[in-house]
Amino acid sequence: MESTRQLRMASLLQQELGNIFLRLRTELAGAFVTVTKVRATPDLSIAKVYLSIFQGPAPEAVIASIQEQTKAVRGMLGASIGKSVRVVPELQFYLDDSLDYIERIEDLLRK
Repeated sequence: MESTRQLRMASLLQQELGNIFLRLRTELAGAFVTVTKVRATPDLSIAKVYLSIFQGPAPEAVIASIQEQTKAVRGMLGASIGKSVRVVPELQFYLDDSLDYIERIEDLLRK
């Protein structure tokens, strides 16, 4: 069970990272990146960020590009939330394939 503090931090990170990925859209080959979920560790030092990717190259390629730019993304995040938090968490990015999973289940149910 996540604490109120973790949930508040996750919400803040989700909002700010969404804004950052809107600004980075051209660098990500035009892919539209949505932050679907953020989970923070109890000490708030690590944040697992789940991304959904639309319109662009293969989602795996976009995730790889984002992972290469993690340091820059964390720097941009620090610039935007630096006054709100003591330490900007380390970011780990994962592909959220829950929409693909739901679509697959719906296709199976139709058959």
